[in-house]
Amino acid sequence: MSKVTEYLAGERLDDVALFLTHEYLDSQGKLPNMGVEVENGYILVVPGDDGRRAFAAGTGMDAMEFAQTAMGNDGDIAADLSGGTCPDTATDENHQAKFIFSFAEAQNEDVGGIYEEGDVIHAYAKCNCGTTYSDRWVVDE
Repeated sequence: MSKVTEYLAGERLDDVALFLTHEYLDSQGKLPNMGVEVENGYILVVPGDDGRRAFAAGTGMDAMEFAQTAMGNDGDIAADLSGGTCPDTATDENHQAKFIFSFAEAQNEDVGGIYEEGDVIHAYAKCNCGTTYSDRWVVDE
């Protein structure tokens, strides 16, 4: 089973997942060899702190600051983290996710809401048009 599959199944709660398009990665470099190639880029699953540093190195943005900017704008991010649907599709621009940062949170019945249903995947994306957006879902939903 790949790290990505394990992450999406809620088995790697201490890790983070990153989707980066080919423009952010040198195909001959080290990071692509650590990830799973998808149609428009790579998905990497790495330990939390290392993943946040890799995200910052690849995008020039702090991962948690990025997540906070995207949090207030609901969008649709693919359950396999390979892309998303920008909520601002009314513009004529190209709407493809440039990058996605994701972390998982363990089930927590005390918090309520979707957190009592199971482990939750949080995902934050930036579109080519500049819009940032977020999505979250219960693992296996």
